[in-house]
Amino acid sequence: MPELPEVEVTRIGLAERLQGARVRAVHVGKPLRWPLGVAPRTLHDLAIGPLSRRGKYIWMPLEGVKRRGGLLWHLGMSGSLALHERAAPPRGVHDHFELVSTAGVLRLTDPRRFGAVLWSDALDSPPAVRLLSGLGAEPFDAAFTAAALHAGCRSRRTSIKAALLAGDIVVGAGNIYACEALFRAGIDPRTRCDRLSLPRCERLLHALRDVLSEAVALGGSTLRDFRDSHGMAGEFQSNARVYGREGQPCPACGGAVRRVVQGQRSSFFCPLCQRR
Repeated sequence: MPELPEVEVTRIGLAERLQGARVRAVHVGKPLRWPLGVAPRTLHDLAIGPLSRRGKYIWMPLEGVKRRGGLLWHLGMSGSLALHERAAPPRGVHDHFELVSTAGVLRLTDPRRFGAVLWSDALDSPPAVRLLSGLGAEPFDAAFTAAALHAGCRSRRTSIKAALLAGDIVVGAGNIYACEALFRAGIDPRTRCDRLSLPRCERLLHALRDVLSEAVALGGSTLRDFRDSHGMAGEFQSNARVYGREGQPCPACGGAVRRVVQGQRSSFFCPLCQRR
């Protein structure tokens, strides 16, 4: 956490409000996962371009007379971004990066400090290219088909749940969303990747897209720290059909939802509806 839906919700909430604004100041607090990579003062007076997302990263292009590039933002395990368009409250103990602009104060709050803000000259230049090159396909990319998912699974003997979390076949399926997509597709999370047929991959890709779309529409999931750019919590977790519902009735068949641990992560599923 935050996963693709939370990052996309954040991007949507910031994009229109920040585009065209100019940077007035940058304040760096306690060290984050990686250093900024440039002196904060060199970002002053740069104009903010259209925000985009790749996996769980937000790209903020910046352009000025003497410098062009952008900031790559990552929310880590507990981060959130808020834009204070009026008077910003005093910085708190977990507020570790602040970008002051003509549109307001953009503040990264990250209790665990696994997030990051990095300068890159372009998306195809270091460090952005190094961080993004290993990512899997975007789930909503029309070029990513069920056949591509099937091809990515055929050579893997790991479980499909582990493969989804790895993010090198397709990005965006964090733990809660992987559990929900596998439930909708009728696939046991322990199923080996190389045993999935093309029709089952078709159902899984359709289910994953549905789950992620619903999550974005509901503001993502807030299990502990996440808030959107307006400070609001997500609501998807309240609509989860199996995640976090161990021992409760399956909404499809009435059987008990089970929990198993896979790679130190909890997997929730219905043993009657989801088959290996």
